[in-house]
Amino acid sequence: MSCTVKDRKCVRRAAKALRDTAPTVAVDVVAPGASQYDQWTLDAVLRDVKGIPPEVLPELALAGLTLRPTPSQGEFEHITCIVLR
Repeated sequence: MSCTVKDRKCVRRAAKALRDTAPTVAVDVVAPGASQYDQWTLDAVLRDVKGIPPEVLPELALAGLTLRPTPSQGEFEHITCIVLR
């Protein structure tokens, strides 16, 4: 699959929106070469939530991101999303 500048911008925009709408501990944008998925990837850790907050889902969908299953880690919720084109 081709990883484009547009994909990178979409993931960065989603990362910013996530920081603005959810209680984040960390939000990372991972380049395809460093991602286990070989795609632009958004990795985030949220605090004080159970599951993915509903207000976050529209931001991820607007960016064209697909959620990957990631288990919760204690009091933190780990979110991994990738661009599928």
